[in-house]
Amino acid sequence: MELETLWMDYHEQIRHFVHKRIREHNDAEDIVQDVFIMASQGLAQLKDEEKCRAWIYQITRNRIADYYRRHRRTEELTDMAEPEKDEACYSAREAIEGMKSILQKMPDKYREAVELADLKGMPQKELSEFLELSYSGTKSRVQRGREMIKAMMTSCCEIETDRYGNIIEYRVVKDEPVPARRTKR
Repeated sequence: MELETLWMDYHEQIRHFVHKRIREHNDAEDIVQDVFIMASQGLAQLKDEEKCRAWIYQITRNRIADYYRRHRRTEELTDMAEPEKDEACYSAREAIEGMKSILQKMPDKYREAVELADLKGMPQKELSEFLELSYSGTKSRVQRGREMIKAMMTSCCEIETDRYGNIIEYRVVKDEPVPARRTKR
């Protein structure tokens, strides 16, 4: 298959597919271009032309995933802007303060894993090397740390979120969270 044929057959479909998933027009167009550059580089390895559609869509999904990995929010809690007078923003700030205090009460190994993975944005592969754990062990430690935070937050607070997960209301109902207890697995 020729690159020109690939472009003619799939450009509009891929463009529409990407624009539905990436809101920023310029970024979406860049991804479409990257998809076809990658496709041109790998076209020689495509043995079965009947699988061309699945192949180019897989390239596209991978490029979209790469985009979101690069653009995910990794700012530290302390770097967040001061809240405006908006009540929802105030509730979010209170929740952040509550979470920071809860992090300090967690067992060190879980606190460190969550801070590095979620607050510092360290990829879990890199984190596994840093912690000198297996990749699956690192994933488990981060997940358990997140579960501990959730359990401690819900033990002392009522948190209401919108459908996107944004905090719209936060109320402290107990002064101290119930300490996190790790269950044996």
